[in-house]
Amino acid sequence: MAASRIYIFNGFERLWHWLQAALIITLLVTGFEIHGSYANLGFKTAVQVHTLAAWSLVGLWVLAVFWHITTGQWRQYILTTDKFMAVARFYSVGIFKGEPHPYKVTALKKHNPIQRMTYLAILIVVSPMIWVSGWFYLFYGSWRAWGLEPYLSLQWVAFFHVAAAFMMLAFLVSHLYLITTGHTMGAHLKAMITGWETVHDEPDTGTAAK
Repeated sequence: MAASRIYIFNGFERLWHWLQAALIITLLVTGFEIHGSYANLGFKTAVQVHTLAAWSLVGLWVLAVFWHITTGQWRQYILTTDKFMAVARFYSVGIFKGEPHPYKVTALKKHNPIQRMTYLAILIVVSPMIWVSGWFYLFYGSWRAWGLEPYLSLQWVAFFHVAAAFMMLAFLVSHLYLITTGHTMGAHLKAMITGWETVHDEPDTGTAAK
């Protein structure tokens, strides 16, 4: 099989990705401690670290949104049906048979259709659920002054915040699994470290139909 290297992820994308990963993991670890799942840092310290990581992630996302808009990279997340069923079949069946991935990565199309759908779901469903519930959690002491106390329940705010945290954890676990499914176990991980992706020209097996 012929192989070529293409530059996929620039320096900002890689820095943003790894900082975001570190902050999300920090939020999950401290959040579940605050929830009472285990004791490690102590409740007070866990709350402080959790709050700092949350504000840091907000700042990082604002910067990332600005970068995506100004560079036009937001187009990478536009939903598409092109090869959607082929990719779905690959993840459900083909990946276990060693079949080639039906989607070929390019600098202009970094994400396959299922990745785009997943990232969009994180953006418009999970993230707002986390941030809105977390914001109400953080400013619980101001509910009365804002006139919200009769209309909000801390129990429901906590429910949605924890539910969103489990959704993010599920995404993280699946994301970690999928980075091991390249031509080599560390291929996708290496691409996010160096920016370079190795693309193999594999023969058509007839399984990658649209």
